[in-house]
Amino acid sequence: MDVHEAVDSRRAVRAFSSLPVSKAVLERVLAAATRAPSSGNLQPWHVYVVTGEPLTELKRRATARALAGDPGDEREYPMYPPDLTSPYLDRFSAAAALRYEALGIERDDPARPMKIAALNTGAFGATVVLFCYLDRTMGPGQWADAGMYLQTVMLLLRAEGLHSCPQVMWTMYRETVSRMVGADDRRVLFCGVSVGFEKEGVPRLRTGRADVTETVSFLGE
Repeated sequence: MDVHEAVDSRRAVRAFSSLPVSKAVLERVLAAATRAPSSGNLQPWHVYVVTGEPLTELKRRATARALAGDPGDEREYPMYPPDLTSPYLDRFSAAAALRYEALGIERDDPARPMKIAALNTGAFGATVVLFCYLDRTMGPGQWADAGMYLQTVMLLLRAEGLHSCPQVMWTMYRETVSRMVGADDRRVLFCGVSVGFEKEGVPRLRTGRADVTETVSFLGE
């Protein structure tokens, strides 16, 4: 699979099979991803790879919180700006409507937030979740570096025939995650990334993208 195919086929999969992912494959992907760029070569990320019984227990604890209506831990950073405007709000709303329609969750369902949280805490059935942390002393530049690193990881996963789903939702249950992985308070949870093989027979959701003319300006010849 060349890089263009990896980029084009990467999407947030929300239905994984129960097939296990080889540790050797994960090690190969994460070793290759160390070549991701970072300003000053700080490599500010630290990833915990959770599988097997520890992941089952983490899912159980987080899902119990979600189903109990637990609003989650206090956020350490905002997921989105408080006042999104067009065109960003339009893109967000369109993607959300498609996503939750595909998951069979009605927009006016009063239990919608709880159902969404429970699907997320189950990692959509994935057999691996990567939890990416940064040292609290890091700034916006290093958070951007972590994003480039995770994109590199997700493209390498595609090259291995795997899919992924980045989930900032895990920050809602960051205390549960940190206790399970052993991360101390010097690190802040950026997000989780569910990893696995896509479940067969599930409708494939592919959200649209803005035309390049909306997001790119060419200057010069």
